[in-house]
Amino acid sequence: MPLPRRGRGPLLAGPRMASTSLPRARRVGRGTPLSSPAQRLTPQRHSSEQVPPRPEPQADFRSGRWLQKGSGGDARDSRQTPCAGMGSRHRICSQEEVVMHCASDSDSGSVDLQLGNLEDIKKQPSSLELTDSDISEIPGLPRESLTDTSRHLTHQGPLGEVVVEQLIQSIQKCFNGELKSQLQKLTALRSLSSLSRTLPSDETMESFIHSHIADIVRLLSTLVEEEPLQSLFSPVLQEVFITITDFSCQDVYLLFGSEDRADLFSLVTKSVIALPCIKTLTHLQEIMPGGSCNSECLYRQTFQAFVEMLQSLVIKDRHLENLDIVFKHMDPWLQSDKDHERERATTSMAQVLKCLFKHLSLQLPVRFQRLGHLVALMALLCGDPLKEVAEEAAEGMHYLLHITLRLKCVTYNKKNRQHLKRAVKRCRELLELYNIKQFYSCPFRIAQVFEVFLNSNELYQFLMATLDGLKNLKPPHMQRSAGKLLIALVKKAQSRFEKVPEIMGVICALLSTSSQPNVRQQITNIVSLLMSRPKYTDTVINHLLCHPVPYDRHLAELWRTLEVELPKTTWILWRLLRKLQKCHDSGTQEKMAYVAVAVTDALYEVFVGNRLRAATFRLFPQLLMTLLVQVHHAIGLTMSDVAIPSGLYPEQEVSSEVTPLCFAIQATKTLLLRTFCWQEFNIMEKNKGWTLLEGKDCHLQGVSLLANALLERNHLLAHKVMYLLVPFLNRGNEKHKLTSAGFFVELLQSPVARRFPSIYCVARLKDWLLLENNLFKILALRGLCYLTRQEEMREDIKSLLPCILDLLCESDEKIVLLAIQILLQFVRTMDFTTLSAMMRTLFSLFGDVRPDVHRFSMTLFGASIKSVKYTDKKGVESQVLDSLVPLLLYSQDENDAIAAESRQVLTICARFLKWKLPQAVYCKDPWFINPSDVATICKFFGKKCKGKVNILAQTLMFSKNAKLPIRRAAVLFVGLLSKYVDHSELGMKGTDWIENDLKKLLHDPEPSLRIIASQALF
Repeated sequence: MPLPRRGRGPLLAGPRMASTSLPRARRVGRGTPLSSPAQRLTPQRHSSEQVPPRPEPQADFRSGRWLQKGSGGDARDSRQTPCAGMGSRHRICSQEEVVMHCASDSDSGSVDLQLGNLEDIKKQPSSLELTDSDISEIPGLPRESLTDTSRHLTHQGPLGEVVVEQLIQSIQKCFNGELKSQLQKLTALRSLSSLSRTLPSDETMESFIHSHIADIVRLLSTLVEEEPLQSLFSPVLQEVFITITDFSCQDVYLLFGSEDRADLFSLVTKSVIALPCIKTLTHLQEIMPGGSCNSECLYRQTFQAFVEMLQSLVIKDRHLENLDIVFKHMDPWLQSDKDHERERATTSMAQVLKCLFKHLSLQLPVRFQRLGHLVALMALLCGDPLKEVAEEAAEGMHYLLHITLRLKCVTYNKKNRQHLKRAVKRCRELLELYNIKQFYSCPFRIAQVFEVFLNSNELYQFLMATLDGLKNLKPPHMQRSAGKLLIALVKKAQSRFEKVPEIMGVICALLSTSSQPNVRQQITNIVSLLMSRPKYTDTVINHLLCHPVPYDRHLAELWRTLEVELPKTTWILWRLLRKLQKCHDSGTQEKMAYVAVAVTDALYEVFVGNRLRAATFRLFPQLLMTLLVQVHHAIGLTMSDVAIPSGLYPEQEVSSEVTPLCFAIQATKTLLLRTFCWQEFNIMEKNKGWTLLEGKDCHLQGVSLLANALLERNHLLAHKVMYLLVPFLNRGNEKHKLTSAGFFVELLQSPVARRFPSIYCVARLKDWLLLENNLFKILALRGLCYLTRQEEMREDIKSLLPCILDLLCESDEKIVLLAIQILLQFVRTMDFTTLSAMMRTLFSLFGDVRPDVHRFSMTLFGASIKSVKYTDKKGVESQVLDSLVPLLLYSQDENDAIAAESRQVLTICARFLKWKLPQAVYCKDPWFINPSDVATICKFFGKKCKGKVNILAQTLMFSKNAKLPIRRAAVLFVGLLSKYVDHSELGMKGTDWIENDLKKLLHDPEPSLRIIASQALF
């Protein structure tokens, strides 16, 4: 029984001519009415209706009239050249019967979009479909009726019950048996195709087909798998596509739904797209003679059937869910590195979009969720170096633009009505700038036009797809096009991205794997654009900081080569700086935050690159102080003391040479060099300032050295830092405040300090005096010392004298010395009570083990005596007398400065008492060398002083002094002074206590002291 002839035009000679036991349907030849569902996909000129007159010349984006002029592309050949040597019995091989035709025949014309009747779009959901009157088409696109295509569907009469039953039995045998010969395969496919036409009218057949979908899919998969992948000698693939098309036209989709159907879709797509190029197929036919068909023509017909199959999937796609699946399967082939595969995929996708556009009748909900991805991919292909691919992509973009317009009109939110109108208007304005050929051949311009319609999620898809183009090393043109496309998109739509963290994640991953300089430069430009947008600055910076330090050469290069507009440089550097400052603002933590180390390294790289130079100068005070604070926090830490995020160093350990301190120091050095602070840098090096900064106990000395260097060599910058520090001192933890205070105090030497109100300097220093931290007390006293030079400040400082007096009893030598230094400035203006109290405290410091404290306490004591008014002399006379013996004995101190100061103060005391000391007092030689001089001194004191027993007691206390010269002088003085003591006075108090103390000294290890003690006793 003959097999029903398929309504697709003449078939190949050979297998299709064979007869079977099944009844043969009416043959349809060239010029006969199209009867199969697949043929209904062809344009009107393929139908039995009269072909309308040729339209006016329209715009075309191809070079020349490519439909009438052959080209070398495989897919293009399948749409152009008739098969040589084939008559009317062969498949569609003429120009009139090519399904995949271009939009127009002319390359003239400009693009124009009008608002049309957008305002008349009905508000009811059922009336949201876009009509021709809503938006006028771009000139150059043929006006196609969008009415129901049912007028093209001319069904054949239903098959008889006997024929249907025979077809079912035949197909069941195919399900249960094995199809070995080509004839059996073709027979089975024709039978399936014939059955599909009975679906609208035959319930039995409909039930059979729906219950055996899995069997049909399995059968088709088997047939496709059995076809060789590297050659094409059989029309089986073509018949598979036709069968799928026939089912699709009856709303039975064999490629959608289950996993098996999806696998079949992938399989049939690969079977065509992955075929060798046409030249290879022709060569295979030449070396393997005996084939019954022309390989070139068979390929064209097979590819045409494949495209028609894809078109059949979307012709009734009201919700675009089928388009989403089709694009999913075509996506990898559109990015193929093989030219012929990319061309086939692009041609197929362009024709799918064309078919969809011509039969577009959208309804909510729209389920196509990959618009941004599709636009990006087609835009990249418009810039393809292969001319055929670029032209096909341009045609696809032409239809995609119109589909997008209609899609947005259907899905727009009522609240965004005005936004849609503005978008359409903006689109029209952009398109008016270019002719069609220029527009569709430039990805940059495509991005400009489509950007106005894409929402944030679609923009994200667009960007991610384009980034994939950057990753794609083959073909290299994808990188160039993708880079231009990304820059264009980010510039135009940078305010509408919502998934910036995900975008930055991809960019960072791409940066670490890319070895192409041009790709890295494009990434840098994109990052710079995103970073310049305040909305995304922190997000971008956060992702860049989440990398191991020190940064690899690619990330370091990015920081160094940031391309940012001048007004945005300060903002970016400020946000980077604030991240570091926030780490310092937090309280004491067990470990340093990793972001602090990462920001420090980033700042170093930015300074090295010097692209943000203007911002660096503008933020110099903040940068300098923040980096110095970071140095303070990093002292003594290793990377093990940093809270490193898990997984940041997955396969490597951090080098012991890498420390948070090294990053902070190198950033500080680079900052000074980039801001022309070369002299300050030199001062730091000559005075080992960097070593001081790195020291735990001398960090503030390094800070003071740098502050003084800046004040000396660049007072303008120093004054800027000073004004910054006024609020800066109130922030941060203790280390932050200490470093800031250390710098601030040194700058108080500047005359500018006198402009500050007392609340910003003296009051703040007073607060520091009351803190328990001695470092703050030292800084406060140093600041007060500098401020005493300003006459305007002295009165405020004078009110702090009681606090300063209390500091004389501190154990920290620096505090006592600074307190003495300040008191020396105010001793002449002190009231008697304060002066008397201070003298008592100073007397207690005579003999202090701290040499400088000992010395300067005597200096201040002498200055105090000079400052006593005549009326108050009686009140301090006893204190002066009590100080004579100590001062006399300390004149024998081994420390020459202390000895000299003792003699100087002793002179002041003598003048106060109106005494004239013997010249022997000023002798610098030790007393035990010239005992006669000591006798003269003792004789003088014996005459001038009363209560000599008390003097002896006071002197004997010094016999226990730690210093040998003092002990020796005390014993010698006791022995000689006792000669001038009244015996009655000695008799009253006795001499046992004197003898006991002296006898103890007889056992002293020092011989000279034992001799002098024995002389004093006997």
